[in-house]
Amino acid sequence: MSSRLEVADIFRRHGDAYRHSNDGRLGRVERRVMSAIELCRTAQLGGHVEGCRSCGTIRVAYNSCRNRHCPKCQGQACREWLAARQNELLPVPYFHVVFTLPAEIAAIAFQNKSVVYTILFKAAAETLRRIAADTRHLGAEIGLIAVLHSWGQSLTYHPHLHCIVPGGGISFDGRRWVSCRSGFFLPVRVLSRLFRRLFLEELRAVYDSGRLGFFGDLAHLARPDAFARLLAEARSREWVVYAKPPFGGPKQVLAYLGRYTHRIAIANSRLISMEDDRVAFRWKDYRRGGRTKVMTLDAHEFIRRFLLHTLPDGFHRIRHYGFLANGHRAARLDLCRRLLATPQQDDVEPGTESAVAEPFGPAHRCPCCGEPMITLAIWRCGQPPPSPFWNDTS
Repeated sequence: MSSRLEVADIFRRHGDAYRHSNDGRLGRVERRVMSAIELCRTAQLGGHVEGCRSCGTIRVAYNSCRNRHCPKCQGQACREWLAARQNELLPVPYFHVVFTLPAEIAAIAFQNKSVVYTILFKAAAETLRRIAADTRHLGAEIGLIAVLHSWGQSLTYHPHLHCIVPGGGISFDGRRWVSCRSGFFLPVRVLSRLFRRLFLEELRAVYDSGRLGFFGDLAHLARPDAFARLLAEARSREWVVYAKPPFGGPKQVLAYLGRYTHRIAIANSRLISMEDDRVAFRWKDYRRGGRTKVMTLDAHEFIRRFLLHTLPDGFHRIRHYGFLANGHRAARLDLCRRLLATPQQDDVEPGTESAVAEPFGPAHRCPCCGEPMITLAIWRCGQPPPSPFWNDTS
C-alpha cells in the first residue's frame, strides 16, 4: 500500500458497507462527514484548471470539501487562523494547561456532546480566571485560548480541553501588568478541585432542567438516585488537570498553536497501510514514555473510532476568554501592550514565517518553475472537468 494512504481511501473502500451495517445507528452529522471526506478534492466537487505562461505546465485543481473533520482541509484553515492570531501574541511566557474528564463523565459527554462540551469550556475557563484573580495566587485578569480535543492516540474517546494562557494578567485597577512566578502559573491541585466542583454543579443543573439524554448502557441514569450516585462517585475522585512547562516566547506559542488548533482525530501522515479489511496506523503510547507503536484495526472499527469525534453542527471548538474574549480583545490587548511597554508588531516575527505563510501562496505557483499560475477554466460541482484537460491532473 502506498505511503500516501488517506482517511478518504478508507472511507471510499469501506464506507458503503459501514453505512449499511450501521444504518440505524449512524447519525446525520456522521453521514455528512463521511460523504465530505470521500468527495474531497475529486471532480465531483468541481474545480479549476490552471496554466503557467512561463513553462506551459497545466494543472487540474479539485475543490476541497472544507469540512472541519477532513484531514486534507485543515492546513489552509490553520494558516489563516494563525495569521489572524499573529498580532495578538504578547512578549511573555505562555503556559499550557489541560483539563480532562473522568471516564464516567466522558460517557455522558458522548451522548450529550453539545451540552457537556459547553460545560467543559465554561468550567475550565472559570476555574482559571477565578484562581488567577485570587490575590494569593496571581491577583489579575488573565486571558486564554481553549481548544477542545476528544481523542487519544489510539482514536478512543477521551474529551479534554487544551488551554493556552499568557503568564500574567492585568491588575484589577488596570494600571500594571502582573507577571506570574518564573516557570510556574497556578497550582494544579487547586485548579483540579475547583474545576471538579464547578463542572459537577453545572452538570447537576442541566440534569435538573431535563437537558441530558441517556441511552443504552446509560439509560439507568435517567433515574435521579442513579445520577446522584454517579455524581457522588465522580466527586470522590481526583480529576486530572496538569500544566506543561512554559513556552519560550511568542514564536514557540505560534508553532504550538498551529499543531493543536486545527488538529483532527488522526492525520493522514499516521496511516501506514490498508490491506484487506485491516487498517494500520502509528500511535504514541504515553504510558510507555511516548514510544511509537503500530496499531491495526478492522476497517469498520477504524471508521467507528474516527466518527466518535465528530462535533455537533455549529459547535465552536476554539474559544477565547478573559482579555482575549472576542468582544473586547483588541482594546484589552492594546492595554496589555501599554502596560508591558511594547509596541504592537505589525510584521511577522522572524522565524515564524512558515507557521503563518501567505494564504494560498504556494498553491498558485507553478510546481515546475515557480512562476504564478493563471486560471484557464472553471467547472462546478457535479460537472466533469473540461475535456481537453481531463488527463492533465496532478
